Amino acid sequence: MSSYPSARRDSRTSAPRFTTRQHQVAALIAAGCSNDEVASELGISTATAKKHADTLRHKLGVSRRRQIPFAYREATGIDLLHVQPEPA
Repeated sequence: MSSYPSARRDSRTSAPRFTTRQHQVAALIAAGCSNDEVASELGISTATAKKHADTLRHKLGVSRRRQIPFAYREATGIDLLHVQPEPA
């Protein structure tokens, strides 16, 4: 049995809901960033970046980090691999 709490689901669909931070982490993972790079970009600790990645994997039902962008697209319809970055 997993030690993770069950993933929250959108009440209108069976798709998991994601926080703003989880969206940010998923986008950075899709861009190829490591936990250290995610942490640096978002101003959080590496441990927190890893926890966000682990939570995403759990919510998306995947076992590998590299599967996150593909499972995210399936869950949300957002293709993180082809998103244009916002201008600074």
